[in-house]
Amino acid sequence: MTSESTAGPLAGIRVLEVGHMLAGPYATMMLADLGAEVTKIEPPGGDISRQVSDAYFASLNRGKSSVCLDLTTGAGQDRLGELVSDAHALLVNLKPSAIHRLGLTYEALRKWNERIVCVALTGFGLTTGDEPAFDYVVQAATGVAALTGDPDGPPTLPGYSAADNSTGLTAALGLLAQIVSGRGGQVDVSLRDVMLSQLNYRASAYLNEGTEPRRLPLGAHSYYVPAQLFPTAQGHLALFITHDGFWKSFAAEAGVEGFPTMAERAGRREEVLDAVTQALAADTAVGWESRLRPLGVPAAAVRTLPQALAATPEAVVTAGDFRLVRSPVRIVGHEPDYGPPPRLGEHGDADSGSVRES
Repeated sequence: MTSESTAGPLAGIRVLEVGHMLAGPYATMMLADLGAEVTKIEPPGGDISRQVSDAYFASLNRGKSSVCLDLTTGAGQDRLGELVSDAHALLVNLKPSAIHRLGLTYEALRKWNERIVCVALTGFGLTTGDEPAFDYVVQAATGVAALTGDPDGPPTLPGYSAADNSTGLTAALGLLAQIVSGRGGQVDVSLRDVMLSQLNYRASAYLNEGTEPRRLPLGAHSYYVPAQLFPTAQGHLALFITHDGFWKSFAAEAGVEGFPTMAERAGRREEVLDAVTQALAADTAVGWESRLRPLGVPAAAVRTLPQALAATPEAVVTAGDFRLVRSPVRIVGHEPDYGPPPRLGEHGDADSGSVRES
């Protein structure tokens, strides 16, 4: 392996984005990190995430170009057609009515490019209505919030935009799959469908066995025991024992006797949890992590985000004036060119209709 960085695997792939806030822009940023040429088509007022903060916008839009177009005008539509004629894909993250009204579907754009891949990223699907579909709303509607939190407390939402991010990644996958097929066409990805899909084994247990999901204390897993958060002498420890080998190593280190099989541990859940909780009280979360990891036992002290970033400085990269988390996809021999987020209309504007070289 040479030290030179090769072109990204998506070099030469041209993607247009008409999106805002999070899910759509995150999808195309992942593609840009892998070498795709991403042009962000923004309305005259810009992506509304620019109004949140510069750091917020940068976290979703590094390495892109920005063209400012008013798609409600004839001139804007003509310029859109020119861009589509030379693109591989367009990803749009708007309400279904806006997608249809602005002509951002395959049926509307195929006249410019028969092989264009059009990805519609919506809350509930391209053929549905415009019901509000933000991340937290969808997590509530699909059962995710009801599954999260302690059983004696209220439903809880994760501390980050799980639905938006997951749907962005899924949309990027669908976009690439259709490009690989060599055919143009419409791809329809919704937050609702993605979150229901991610409930895989929970949904299967209900649909096939009639087992309704229930919340367990400290985020405990429904099948594996012990697999949850545990209090320690200082801090909490995430312990995830999925098979008997892990249990044998953990039990020997922690001084816990009995419960040698997964079936027995699952059947005697409360006894196991009591024994493990008592044992873990003898050391701190960081102490247990340092003891268990060398044994191959899955365990980690619960850290704050600042602590997690401090522990993984290699995950932080520079994109223009911003420090951001790097792409999670690592290609041997390729290091992404983490360009800065674009200024609004930096590479083209609605007045001139032209595109400027970056």
